[in-house]
Amino acid sequence: MATGSDSIEHLTDFAVQVIRNAGELALSYYGRGERDARFDEELVTKAELRLAAFFQEELAARFPDHRIFTNHMEERGYSHAGERYLWVFDTLDGVANFQGGVPIWGMSLALLENSWPVFGAFYMPGTGDLFHARAGQKAFRGDREIHAFSEPEINDESVLLTYSRFHDQYRITFPGKIRSLGCTAAHLCYVAGGQADAAIFAHETYQDLAAARVIVEASGAKIYRMDGQEFFLNEYLNGNKIEDHLLAATPEVAGLIRGCLKRVS
Repeated sequence: MATGSDSIEHLTDFAVQVIRNAGELALSYYGRGERDARFDEELVTKAELRLAAFFQEELAARFPDHRIFTNHMEERGYSHAGERYLWVFDTLDGVANFQGGVPIWGMSLALLENSWPVFGAFYMPGTGDLFHARAGQKAFRGDREIHAFSEPEINDESVLLTYSRFHDQYRITFPGKIRSLGCTAAHLCYVAGGQADAAIFAHETYQDLAAARVIVEASGAKIYRMDGQEFFLNEYLNGNKIEDHLLAATPEVAGLIRGCLKRVS
């Protein structure tokens, strides 16, 4: 069991504080994309590099023995030392929104202990929303406990969040509203909070999903493969790209969503 500075309280307090501070730093770049360009890649790259360096500096100062996730993690055995903790920091999700001045973007931070999830947070500086959860416990939006929508019914008021090219790949008889907000982590947190019934997403990485996975599961929802099998994110801890299309919803809703879909490509 962690003690002293490695207690779960100290670790989660650090996570919340550092992600909020990173958010303040990100706001200094937010919406400042080149006006004559559709997408200002230089601004996004500069912001992501600065945010990554900021987190590395903060972690080294507070927990120098802890590790930071990279795309090629070496396999390590069980440990009681500080290196058993692995932080997964995703600097920006929703980069098109970020550089264009749309507030649906954010950064995520997850903590693993010996490869098992401990904590996840997703912060949206443009709206001030902080979603967070400890693994196996409750999920929160700020100080308010949240729960995924679990009524076994979908209708014209139901909401499905998805990615921009979804309609090129699926035919759907879903009776409700289909939206793409341009930020996968926000989609997943809105499922966790009950603002959306489900989210479909594709072509993500372990780093993209590590924090949101904790929040989704703590809210009562799960991530599924499109054939209905439960998805296990830790199979991708080595950094491999996740090629599958995935569905986040409660068990009651997931089957109803799949019944509305037909893959066409």
